[in-house]
Amino acid sequence: MTPADYLTKNSAGQIAFLQQLIRLRTVNPPGENYREITSLLATKLRALGLQVRLVELPRSLQKKTLPGLLDYLRYNVIGFWDTGAKKTLHFNAHYDVVPVSGKWKHDHAFNPVVERGWIYGRGTADMKGAISSVVAALQAFRATGTTPRCNVEVSFVADEETDSVLGTNWVVDHGKLRAEYAIVCEGGEGDAVCCGHNGVVWLNVHVHGKAAHGSMPEKGINALEKMSALVLALAGYKKTLARQTFRAPDGQRLHPTLNLGGVFASGEGGKINTVPAFASFSIDRRVLPAEDLRAAERALRAFLKKAAAQIPQCRITIEKVSDNFPCYSPPTTPFFTALQQSVTRVRRRRTRAMVSTGFNDMHFFAQHLKIPTLGYGPGGADYHAIDERASVHELVRSAQIYADLLTTFSG
Repeated sequence: MTPADYLTKNSAGQIAFLQQLIRLRTVNPPGENYREITSLLATKLRALGLQVRLVELPRSLQKKTLPGLLDYLRYNVIGFWDTGAKKTLHFNAHYDVVPVSGKWKHDHAFNPVVERGWIYGRGTADMKGAISSVVAALQAFRATGTTPRCNVEVSFVADEETDSVLGTNWVVDHGKLRAEYAIVCEGGEGDAVCCGHNGVVWLNVHVHGKAAHGSMPEKGINALEKMSALVLALAGYKKTLARQTFRAPDGQRLHPTLNLGGVFASGEGGKINTVPAFASFSIDRRVLPAEDLRAAERALRAFLKKAAAQIPQCRITIEKVSDNFPCYSPPTTPFFTALQQSVTRVRRRRTRAMVSTGFNDMHFFAQHLKIPTLGYGPGGADYHAIDERASVHELVRSAQIYADLLTTFSG
């Protein structure tokens, strides 16, 4: 029996393991049940014969990066299967999930239900489903006595849903990885292999006014009005950005974007008869693979300062929230060709290269380790939303694609 045949016949086992993962509420923030899920994953990988490190990150490091969450320690799992090959292929996936809101079809986001070929639950699509596909592929090799043509390394990590600093970033910089190639198990799905993604800069803009009585607004400086004028000025900046273009391999034209006010707020002491003394709004600036992230941030900051200077009595401060670098490698490498051929063999459809408008952890491998890195996984529907779900068929297919790659690619 081949690994692919095993995966088809034992799909129920893969789905049962995914349900087990979903039931552990690894919501981030704050970072619930990280110890429980990493212990489960480490135990599973050890049972499959991998050398496993379950790493608890130093409390001193977490105090520096997440001082308000010291009751929720961070853990990463790193596994290695030495097959005696010359090259090593790494699989990366995160186990944290975003919070839940709203009423779900099956009442509970952490009680996964399978219905009409879909499994519902928070994390099914993003991205515990991918973890189940990686584990299932490894299990298929062990069960059939088949040996991959390259060494296999895996990392199951924390905190991708925030900033990845204590997850993939830490693993890549301090995990002593041995990989020459990496697959981040999201970004590409279906008939598309991801060979790059946008970056992002997140800023908070604080507008400072002066409080006054609502009956005498002329004695104050209305921070809301100044913020509104600044937001209107940014409409022109959006048009400037829209003139920049990156042509992806599949022909898609990407443009830098600004999303304003994903978070916006007033200050303390707000009251209907008070001139607001403070207002703030967030900026999500997406950075093209061909752009320089630092230059993009500098240009945005310069525009904000210039625009504020042209608005009477508009005083601002700019707070950096986070950033993630873009990455891109042309789909002409032997590694891309190998994964593309595996996807085509399993799905029996033409496979294309694509660039993700979102960002993921690919850039850590591509830029920090300087190794060929691609994105591919089972994906799903309604990421971060009500009724998030993954296709059972695609979960099994992804496991078969990983297995096919491991039986055909040696580096």
